[in-house]
Amino acid sequence: MIETYLRPTSLTEALTLLAREGDRARVIAGGTDVMVELQRGVKPTNRLIDVSGLGAELGAIWETEDGRSYALGALATHNAVLAAPGFRHDMLPLVQACLEVGAPQIRTRATIAGNIVTASPANDTIPALYALGAEVELVDLSGTRMLPIEEFCTGFRTTALRPGELIRSIRLPKPESERRGIFLKLGLRRAQAISVLNVAVVLDFAGSRVTSARIALGCVAPTIVRAREAEKALVGSSLERAARENAGRSAAEMVQPIDDVRGSAEYRRHMVAVLVERALERIADGTEAEGLPEMPILLATTAARSEPKAFSGTIEATINGRPRRLENAAHKSLLDALRENAGLTGAKEGCAEGECGACTVWLDGQAVMSCLVPAPQAHGAEITTIEGLANGSDLHPLQRAFVERGAVQCGFCIPGMLMAGAKLLDERPGCDLDDAQTAISGNLCRCTGYRKILDAIMGVPRRDSGVGARSELVPLK
Repeated sequence: MIETYLRPTSLTEALTLLAREGDRARVIAGGTDVMVELQRGVKPTNRLIDVSGLGAELGAIWETEDGRSYALGALATHNAVLAAPGFRHDMLPLVQACLEVGAPQIRTRATIAGNIVTASPANDTIPALYALGAEVELVDLSGTRMLPIEEFCTGFRTTALRPGELIRSIRLPKPESERRGIFLKLGLRRAQAISVLNVAVVLDFAGSRVTSARIALGCVAPTIVRAREAEKALVGSSLERAARENAGRSAAEMVQPIDDVRGSAEYRRHMVAVLVERALERIADGTEAEGLPEMPILLATTAARSEPKAFSGTIEATINGRPRRLENAAHKSLLDALRENAGLTGAKEGCAEGECGACTVWLDGQAVMSCLVPAPQAHGAEITTIEGLANGSDLHPLQRAFVERGAVQCGFCIPGMLMAGAKLLDERPGCDLDDAQTAISGNLCRCTGYRKILDAIMGVPRRDSGVGARSELVPLK
């Protein structure tokens, strides 16, 4: 249970609190890892320092003054990377990795910095950062220092962060010549899957010849590993088939893979060769971006707040259009505060780990898993729950579609399905089937009734996606 919740309003205040609290407190931003770890007793604490309100200082993506690098602020989310101009071209492996992380409701909040601080070898963005030659900017009250990402991640879930330090930014050098890269992931399902293995490859070219190569392998060791012999073998080649096969064999020979419930060491070693060869073939064919949507689904129609509101212990928020005060809720998740303090029981707890989506609500225009949001982060925010989706007695068009299509079965997952689907319709009226499947990829139906749910989402016509409108449903194509 969280007993002390500290919410600084500036970076200097955050660093001062961190220096004072030392190991007694943990830093929290998106919370998608920290909330789960606290429930599981990993790195336990009863004191949190919430930096999520420091978006003005830590939240942006920008070009450095010399124009040679991009910088991701410590609060830059996976969604921010997906939406960043130029990243699809210059930082494709990172964009592809971000799209593989969790579900849309996770990507609205989860930060790249949080991903690397967790330092799990299965975290998808870390191999991409290795392959792109990222550096980490660290800051404390005495100043800043820079570390290559490979020196920052020191082992299994361990980093080079010193007491009192925060990540300020992650620096990504821009390509100085023709650069092409790709990220590939092997999982046991299409979405919400922990990697069995992932691979990031970045190659620089002079004409058709490779001049430098970086191959990073995830989920094969306690930390990310570089296939350095395979990299050397590629230099000077034109990615002909023999060179690709040789690089795949070399990468497989150098690894000593882990053996766990998701895959045996022998299987992982075999798949290292397969994925490295596949990645190189895609680059050689010019199809490295194939399958990446031009406009990824974000389930967000507004940017998160950049200015925090001073917090003194009582949560004040606008919930379903009404100002509310939630007393004695600072130690809870947003889900529990909504259910227990606000009396809004529509959002459900299915897993308490951000896996099922039954607790989905809108927080400042973004669909989130409310079980992973510390309740005090809702202070000063605007929240919409399933109870507020209708316009008075007039159902939201998607609610009507669920009724008419028979999409409600046991009903437990339905509040989350509706909140994800309605946010999709806000973001992209007239969505297609791929959009709808992506939007509910973080929502599990234990009745396995996805077909009628998708029928309902697809059945809301473009002109009828707003709250309170009425029209006939259109047939699913």
